[in-house]
Amino acid sequence: MSEIFFPLDQNDLSFTASGGSSVRRTILPSGVRVLTENVPGAQSASVSFSVAVGSRDETNGHFGSTHFLEHLLFKGTRKRTALEIAIAFDSVGGSSNAATGKEYTSYYARVQDKSIPVAVDVIADMLTSSLIDPTEFENERTVILEELAMNDDDPQDVAHEAFAEAVLGAHELGRPIGGTNETINAVTRDAVWDYYQANYRPQDLVIAAAGGVDHTELIALVEKGLTEAGWDLSLEAEPVARRSQAPALIERSQALKVIKRPHAQANILVGSQGILAEDPRRYSMAILNTVLGGGMSSRLFQEIREKRGLAYSVYSFNQGYSNASYFGLYAGCSPAKSREVTELMLSEFEKVATKGITAAELELAKGNISGGLALKFESTQARMSRLIGSEIGAGTFVDLDEALRRYESVTLDEVQALAADIASRERSIVAVGDIDESVFESLV
Repeated sequence: MSEIFFPLDQNDLSFTASGGSSVRRTILPSGVRVLTENVPGAQSASVSFSVAVGSRDETNGHFGSTHFLEHLLFKGTRKRTALEIAIAFDSVGGSSNAATGKEYTSYYARVQDKSIPVAVDVIADMLTSSLIDPTEFENERTVILEELAMNDDDPQDVAHEAFAEAVLGAHELGRPIGGTNETINAVTRDAVWDYYQANYRPQDLVIAAAGGVDHTELIALVEKGLTEAGWDLSLEAEPVARRSQAPALIERSQALKVIKRPHAQANILVGSQGILAEDPRRYSMAILNTVLGGGMSSRLFQEIREKRGLAYSVYSFNQGYSNASYFGLYAGCSPAKSREVTELMLSEFEKVATKGITAAELELAKGNISGGLALKFESTQARMSRLIGSEIGAGTFVDLDEALRRYESVTLDEVQALAADIASRERSIVAVGDIDESVFESLV
């Protein structure tokens, strides 16, 4: 099949995807969107309720609200206590969790197919009827501050957060997903409540399920769960518009940032703006990252770890969003070897940008990606996440066979052209560890 578009004004859509799975999508009159992928033979299912609001959408007075809600929706509703929510999933052997992203937030569960009604009922109740209890709110403030403290103890996390800010500058995607100590301490219960009411509405809601799921039955369960929780689904509404996919104009905030920490290892990131999530070149980017820093046979791994023993962890990545992105090279090494490792990372990237990759590397990368995707989509959760991203992102669905065809069509020239484009962009270096800025002089 070719790429399938999900129009916001088309109520029903169905098609057969690779492997014989059946994909269906329905927009209810209230604006709620329901997507399913029925996988033949699956005896479990992954179900999610997502809203297209993330940390990037927070404004003054609401910073940290997205992360707060991820925690608070598990803390009790008009119908269930926090313990009863936990028991509901434990009683059917299921697992539940939530994830706050920069562009959307998801609440999800994985259960036996026969327990889908339980998962839908509980998550619908959580998403629509959270009490945001003042006492629980203050308890979770402490929990979130502890979570931030834990992240701050991880120098790699600190480096990645600082790198996003350095490359994306004042753009809202440069902010940390979880907030900061200052924003979490400052936000009030009333501000989080207002944010909840403004963004958790039928027209914001995307429900996705994959595995042993029946589309018609799921819609009935969704309507029952949301109505019993108090939503009036008879009120007609259009789904919220998708985000613009046009690249934002961005100025980096820093060329070089060193965060002094008394660690035995320096965590180094060097890179620039990358390519957007829906950029047609994303298939070439996957090849580029696989060859450059995607595994044990990659150039960075071989040159820096295997041949010289200078680092344990070294890789490359591209983090793409709707209208901003960043590309980076990472290594963790001895502070004394920081400049040498940084020069090697840059050198390997420049080689790809100026000379390209070999035909053998291209074929190896294609095989790596093909096998990895086949294994990935054995998971119902991965299929569910693909549905969420397809609906909330640009509104297009690409199944496994079509994705593999696009990877297979990538050429040597396309990979080199992409590397050359990225290499020509304004560069930033971020390092966390017992290291001085002078180490990186002339490298930015």
